[in-house]
Amino acid sequence: MPKEPFDLRAIAVGAYGPSLLYGVATGAILPVIALTARDLGADIATAALVVALSGVGSLLTNIPATVLTIRFGERRALVGAALWLSAAMFLALAAPSLPVFAGAVFMVGMAGAVFGLARQSYLTEAVPHRFRARALSTLGGVTRIGVFAGPFLAAVAMRELGLHGAYWVGAVAGLAAAALSRRVPELGMPGRAAASSLGAVLSAPAAPTVRSLLRSHARVFLTVGAGVLLIAAVRATRQAVLPLWAENIGLEGSATALIYGVSGAIDMLVFYPAGMVMDARGRRWVAVPCMVIMASALILLPFAADAVGLLLVALLIGLGNGIGSGIVMTLGADFSPSPGRARFLGIWRLLTDVGTMGGPALLSVVTAVATLSAGIWATAVLGFLGAAILWYWIPRAAPASGRYEATGTR
Repeated sequence: MPKEPFDLRAIAVGAYGPSLLYGVATGAILPVIALTARDLGADIATAALVVALSGVGSLLTNIPATVLTIRFGERRALVGAALWLSAAMFLALAAPSLPVFAGAVFMVGMAGAVFGLARQSYLTEAVPHRFRARALSTLGGVTRIGVFAGPFLAAVAMRELGLHGAYWVGAVAGLAAAALSRRVPELGMPGRAAASSLGAVLSAPAAPTVRSLLRSHARVFLTVGAGVLLIAAVRATRQAVLPLWAENIGLEGSATALIYGVSGAIDMLVFYPAGMVMDARGRRWVAVPCMVIMASALILLPFAADAVGLLLVALLIGLGNGIGSGIVMTLGADFSPSPGRARFLGIWRLLTDVGTMGGPALLSVVTAVATLSAGIWATAVLGFLGAAILWYWIPRAAPASGRYEATGTR
């Protein structure tokens, strides 16, 4: 049977436009959350806690997000999440006190959990398997472009409006994402609509629960799931170690920002070729190099004694992270069952959020009891461990070979 024709460009605006705008919204406020908390009376430790509330909101909402997506469908979930994000921005603008502002930051994390799950679930269903990695790598890359552009748009707005300018950019981008999400065609998934006959009701497979998925896919979560948790941990930590090491060697803030920006630019340039490699050769060809390159760069980082050395390491980190664009989403899509995909992906996102919070926590603990260099090297060990897990457990065959089975067994 000939393969059905498919053009990724045909769904580009509806599938990727909202993600780009959503990335702009979140990227715009990331640099100013701590500053706003300080303006509302928080000390440094409390301001750091407020920043972390976005991650807490995402972590606690991942499983409930599956219920919303299943109940209302991907399109409505995307629209609702973008509107909720905008509501959080307006609440932050009007926040009279620190607790209210903290609630707004928590809402941002809640919105991110629903939006991220819905867009991944949509593309997993809408795109043929042989294009899956390219589609999800592009999704990751487009979101990163938005997050990269957000702070620059916020900087322009803040020249006239102060810190409030960043939240206005976030609110407008969120509303635009909601409007564009309405163009996403709803998917007709099994169990989404009412069955038209008694026979259809009797023959429809029962949707698995979160508990049954945890039992039936325990091996996947304990093996490949552990690998993606470590990917998330290394990625989150890399965002902290570059500015921390720059400060450690005495670089000015402007030089640090430039190095960080160049690293981000490299990150954004390689997402589509990485997706093509994953589709053509297999997921291991990207997942393992992604971790090895980032871990190797972290090993080298404490030896960077000046701006040039730090720039070279930052470029290596950006390359490693960039080629891994979409790998966590692609692996989650590969292993997710149908029916039960949304719930599975909710658990998958929960694992990555645990890694995202756990990586910087490990860095903090090791740095506190030893040195920053030791904390960085501890993160590198996580990277090499993740590479080994993913090399062993990800299926070796390419998805297009007809021998690819993401079953979680070897």
